[in-house]
Amino acid sequence: MSEQLRAEDLVLGLDTFGDVSVDLEGKEISHAQTIRNLVAQGQLADQVGIDFIGIGEHHRSDYAVSSPETVLAAIASTTERIKLGSAVTVLSSDDPVRVFERFSTVDAISSGRAEIIVGRGSFTESFPLYGLSMSDYEVLFEEKLQLWSEIAKGGPVTWQGTTRAALSDQDLYPPLESATDQPRPFPTWVAVGGSPQSVVRAAKYDFPLMLAIIGGPAARFAPFARVYREAQEHFGHTGAHIGFHSPGHVAQTDAEAREQLWPHYKVGHDRVGRGRGWPSMTREQFEQEADHGALLVGSPETVARRIADGMKALGAERFDLKYANGPMPHELMMASIELYGNKVIPLVRELMAS
Repeated sequence: MSEQLRAEDLVLGLDTFGDVSVDLEGKEISHAQTIRNLVAQGQLADQVGIDFIGIGEHHRSDYAVSSPETVLAAIASTTERIKLGSAVTVLSSDDPVRVFERFSTVDAISSGRAEIIVGRGSFTESFPLYGLSMSDYEVLFEEKLQLWSEIAKGGPVTWQGTTRAALSDQDLYPPLESATDQPRPFPTWVAVGGSPQSVVRAAKYDFPLMLAIIGGPAARFAPFARVYREAQEHFGHTGAHIGFHSPGHVAQTDAEAREQLWPHYKVGHDRVGRGRGWPSMTREQFEQEADHGALLVGSPETVARRIADGMKALGAERFDLKYANGPMPHELMMASIELYGNKVIPLVRELMAS
């Protein structure tokens, strides 16, 4: 943490992919009920003082949310202070103009609380669904991020590329509400999973960097933070804002948190892994990741210490906990959210201040 950044200025949030859940008896609930539960989770996050909630975009049976902006709008209408965003918007398979229109609508409903995290996404099902070719994977993201960088500045947009129609001095509506007569930039982060080229690209467009750390300790990603800062300097940008996201779960004790999370985490891991050639997760692997890796699971004290250690290792000013991991029941996630807001976040601020 930089000397200029105070502990109270740190951003401590949540995110979820909207995993389809089970009830306390282990019976799978509907996609519709999962979405309604997600809205309640966002409301609770606001009540316990969490800074941000992000919702992921997927187009497959194990995740309920294909339109994060719609769910965010529902949360916006019943909350007061929490920031609302995507985690992530798969920009490659979307139209940046439509992305702006949808998120600026959320921004209006929430009175200025919308932001966006863009990325290529770790799943590719949206490409064939929308008639896009994986052979265009790189050019789609590069051009659309370039266009988004122009849109995010606010004001009329002029752009030309190969992946959509050109724009010439085009106004987009609704515009972001501004306290002045100057356009307000759209708050944007770029999510990166582990590619140095992607880190440099985020710096090129002067977007804050969100590191998606889903395996291994946060300190292992310190070289990416260094590359980002060096690239920011190379491109002549002065701000180098870094955040990271990791999966986790909070309960009263370390043992309770692990027992609650383990069966659901394994289901989620193995379900994704079947399509990627991963072996089934063992309990030993789970414990190793919880002890020394990206999985932040335990009591409030344990999780707070792990978050603070990661923030210090990366020089990060932001952390988002991925609190939905596999088909965990709504009730357990609500308890985790409450502990995260009421106990973990104050402890992290104390640790970072010291």
